[in-house]
Amino acid sequence: MEHESFENESIAALMNERFVNIKVDREERPDLDRIYMNAVLALTGRGGWPMSVFLTPDLKPFYGGTYWPPEPRTGMPGFRQVLDHIADAWNTRRPDILTGAEELTEAVTRMGGPQGESSDLVTGMLANAMNQLVGSADQTHGGFGGAPKFPHPMDLRVLLRCWGRFESDDALDVVRLTLDRMAGGGLYDHLGGGFHRYSTDARWLAPHFEKMLYDNALLTCVYLKAYQATGCEDDARVVRETLDYVLREMTQPAGGFYSTQDADSEGVEGKFFVWSEAEIDQHLDTDAARLFRACYDVSPAGNWEGTNILNRSRSHAEMATELGLSADDLTESLEASRRTLFEVRSQRIAPSRDDKILVSWNGLMIAAMAQASQVLGEKKYAAAATRAVDFILDNMRDEAGRLLHSFKDGRARFTAYLDDYAALIDGLVELYQATFETRHLTSAIELAESMRERFGDAETGGFFYTATDHETLITRDKDSQDNATPSGNALAATGLLKLGRLCGRTDFEQAAEKTLRMLSGQIQRVPQASGQALIALDFLLGPTREIVVAEGTAPSETTELLTAIHAQFLPNKVVLCRTAGISDDELPPETEHLLAGKRPRDGEVTVYVCEQGTCGEPAVGRANGTRAIDLLVSRG
Repeated sequence: MEHESFENESIAALMNERFVNIKVDREERPDLDRIYMNAVLALTGRGGWPMSVFLTPDLKPFYGGTYWPPEPRTGMPGFRQVLDHIADAWNTRRPDILTGAEELTEAVTRMGGPQGESSDLVTGMLANAMNQLVGSADQTHGGFGGAPKFPHPMDLRVLLRCWGRFESDDALDVVRLTLDRMAGGGLYDHLGGGFHRYSTDARWLAPHFEKMLYDNALLTCVYLKAYQATGCEDDARVVRETLDYVLREMTQPAGGFYSTQDADSEGVEGKFFVWSEAEIDQHLDTDAARLFRACYDVSPAGNWEGTNILNRSRSHAEMATELGLSADDLTESLEASRRTLFEVRSQRIAPSRDDKILVSWNGLMIAAMAQASQVLGEKKYAAAATRAVDFILDNMRDEAGRLLHSFKDGRARFTAYLDDYAALIDGLVELYQATFETRHLTSAIELAESMRERFGDAETGGFFYTATDHETLITRDKDSQDNATPSGNALAATGLLKLGRLCGRTDFEQAAEKTLRMLSGQIQRVPQASGQALIALDFLLGPTREIVVAEGTAPSETTELLTAIHAQFLPNKVVLCRTAGISDDELPPETEHLLAGKRPRDGEVTVYVCEQGTCGEPAVGRANGTRAIDLLVSRG
């Protein structure tokens, strides 16, 4: 519509003559996008972008839709005709339009919160979600539903938790198939790392080539959890390649993470990423090209619009056997070929990049980087997460210290939304567990208190999407359902539960529980839209452990023990570390309740496993500590 209609001189003249035109960046103003998308859903039964909504002067919607061609086509009205019709109706039937706008605004208000009666928070909700997710899974290609196919990272994390809780092989099978097919398909960038936005087909071959920061953050967390659960080294490789892509191409010099990388280059979608057989043969020697073509589905005719999207439809072991090589020799050849082709690709005109820094999406990536540092022992990821946090807290707050949503062209703008606070709180909690720097908990507590004060709904629980000091809109809704990113309320509950457990703040945990009770009807009715809430629910129901590591005289043993803890699939835990030589009087107030009295025994690293502050006998020494964690895993 940008090219077809808004840049069309005659259509633009009509727009300017008859309307006040307001173009909104939905990533900068998700509050407006949410409200008016609900209006379009109420009017048409479906949503999407581009979205055009017609408003009265007091901003109440009365008509809207998604894509309109410039002229009538295939049964669709042309945008020019829509403009004529709306202008005529406004001039001749204005009372009817105003009445309709009031009714539509009331409908949008009703749509702005979770639906369904609240109920008790029980494990049956998780079992119900597991059954529905397994039942809706594509057992052939992985994922859920048909084309277009999106990754559903929160749902996959729910299934991993249900596998752990209910010992369901079916749940794990869905996750394993989906992760393998996504990472093997064209959805994944096999040369540069990172995931594209979604697949246009059911088998993950042909993506929409845009790369989103949030997708790569959320998928990183899924692959990390799967690595903990199954030990599959390919999962760890995908995490490293994805995060290295973010560090290389999506990180600003000051530390913030950019938002998106476009699908198009030189005006053609996917041109940067696809290959011809001749190009492969030109840049690789004969034998390497033969192996690469066989493994990555490269043919003269191509597999997509006459070109080749690199993908691996068969396992590495299968291809090694077929090609008469050892798995290690094939790995060595393919790695060298990928490096060569990556350098060749780097000479192409790259897709443009949206360099906005959004707090919410940065919070998701901060959490992903921090968790990767914990699980993989890669300090560079924690360092990157720390720099992003410092950038946000130093550059994206107003004079009163309140968060601002977006940073672009050297300035921060727009009052932050619920998901900005919730995602950053969760990221800070994960970063603390990667670095044990108390300042991250201090920042998380300050943000949590501000979030509760300015966004909280004291009557029914949960949080509004906009703050009390936000500009007045036609309604103040609650973000309750997951979309491509987790819902703000569910993410707030997740962060508050973990922060409350780390810091002994029962008020945070109670606020989180009240939020989940507000969401309980939705969780039971539409679990497919409630993945993040189900993750928080699983943590709430527990058992949830606080694991305290008291450092001894050998710091290396502490590092080894923490590595062993983070290697295990124990999703319902928080981890703290007491530095050697610190007395109880010197403990920071944020963690004093859990660290006080927990000292190393006989100078050796010592592990305390607690549940809601009640601790068992400590395990003294690295070997005993590791056995204690193994026993914890076996008990579930």
